[in-house]
Amino acid sequence: MNPLSSRAAALAVVVVLAPAAAGCGINSIPTKEEAAKARWADVQSQYQRRSDLIPNLVATVQGAAIAERTTLTQVIEARARATGVTVTPETLTDPAAFQRYQAAQGQLSQALSRLMLVVERYPEVRSNQNFIALQSQLEGTENRISVARRDYNEAVRDYNTSLRTFPTVIWAKTIHGGSEPMQLFTATEAAQTAPTVNFDALNPAQPGGGAAPVTPGAAPPAR
Repeated sequence: MNPLSSRAAALAVVVVLAPAAAGCGINSIPTKEEAAKARWADVQSQYQRRSDLIPNLVATVQGAAIAERTTLTQVIEARARATGVTVTPETLTDPAAFQRYQAAQGQLSQALSRLMLVVERYPEVRSNQNFIALQSQLEGTENRISVARRDYNEAVRDYNTSLRTFPTVIWAKTIHGGSEPMQLFTATEAAQTAPTVNFDALNPAQPGGGAAPVTPGAAPPAR
């Protein structure tokens, strides 16, 4: 067989085998990996949006005459920790790094929840137009974070499954041998517990030196 015929035969083999290889899922792993990374970018975008809203929120609440300042400090510190966690492409396949990122974001969510409980005690804050607008934006962002995390988890489950099931497991152990499972967002222990706020410092001392307990959102005791 002459060289020209050999090249023609090789090309014919490639043309025939390419669709077959694609049909066996050789491209599924990188395709699903890129889809999961895109969903991860959506998650980061929404967390960043929330982080950008917090300074204005804190400034608005600080401008009000509220007695409880600890929660504001907690929000500021939690934001600093959340933005201080370094995120790299390797984070998605590193359980420890992923858990640090999730934990930091979860702590910020808890601090914001406590702040909103504190604000319930102050009608002048709740009626502030800047606060109303920021609260609405934060609520919308929290909803988008939830959706982005859900979509990310679905994409990661699809990708991780492709690493373990036939026929794509063949490529996961050969051509795409460097592919590793990605981490999923999970419900943290803190997220499953409602935040609590101690308003005792805001209440007048009761006989005996104690302070009357106040339920968040309840009317303050009569003076």
